Amino acid sequence: MRALIQRVNKAEVAVEGEVIGSIGAGMVILLGVAGDDTEWDAQWLAQKSANLRIFDDGEGKMNLSLLDTGGEALIVSQFTLYGDCRRGRRPSFDKAAPPDRAEALYNLFVQEMERLGVKTATGRFQAMMNVSLENNGPVTLLVESESARPQTK
Repeated sequence: MRALIQRVNKAEVAVEGEVIGSIGAGMVILLGVAGDDTEWDAQWLAQKSANLRIFDDGEGKMNLSLLDTGGEALIVSQFTLYGDCRRGRRPSFDKAAPPDRAEALYNLFVQEMERLGVKTATGRFQAMMNVSLENNGPVTLLVESESARPQTK
């Protein structure tokens, strides 16, 4: 699972001209689900995202998390995070999870963020969306669960 995280002052997502989700200060999380992702990946990535220390403390150092600041999260499904552009001119999306599996894990990620106490807003799964944001910093990070997975023997 991949999360492209952007620290923002505010953000919103619209479908067909209607705003369906908006947040104040916090983070926009573009979330991609791979075919081999599991519930563990969704839970680990939500924990990592909510606790990632990317917000400034009183001394201007990135030392506070979303949970520390009471910030919000706008979470948008983004299968194109698994686009492979190494060959040809058209990205391959073979590594992205099929829609039913991706939606279930996306929803689990959102639920886990809410369980942790993060106020969330979301896009609409498989919809054409317009995301508007005011990036703060800018601070943009790519976080992946694959490298943190427990090794199976």
